[in-house]
Amino acid sequence: QVQFVESGGGLVQPGGSLRLSCGASSGMFRIYHMGWYRQAPGKERELVADITSGDSTRYLASVKGRFTISRDNAENTLYLQMNSLKPEDTAVYYCNGGIFVPSTDADYWGPGTQVTVSS
Repeated sequence: QVQFVESGGGLVQPGGSLRLSCGASSGMFRIYHMGWYRQAPGKERELVADITSGDSTRYLASVKGRFTISRDNAENTLYLQMNSLKPEDTAVYYCNGGIFVPSTDADYWGPGTQVTVSS
C-alpha cells in the first residue's frame, strides 16, 4: 500500500490562495491516477480534482477555474493550487491514488490537511 501525506493547509481569508502538497511513499506514484478530495463537516467526501499518469485533469464544477492540480513524478508529489478561495471550500483535504482513481469510500486515507476559509 502506497502511503500519502498531505500538507499545506491553513487559515486563509476569502479570495486568498493556498498550495497543498501530497507526498507519496513509493515511485509507483508515477503510474497512479491521483486525486484530491475534501470532506466538510457533516458532508460526504467528494472528489475535487484528479490527474492521470498522462497529466489529463478533471475538476469539480465548483472549483473549475480556481483550482489547479499538478504532479511532479521525480519528487513523488501531487499539488493542488487553490486560488480565489471561498468559505465553502473549508474542509479537510485528502489525496489518494491508484491504478484507477480511488472512490470516495476507499478504505485507505492519509491524515489530510485542514483548509479554513474565513474572515
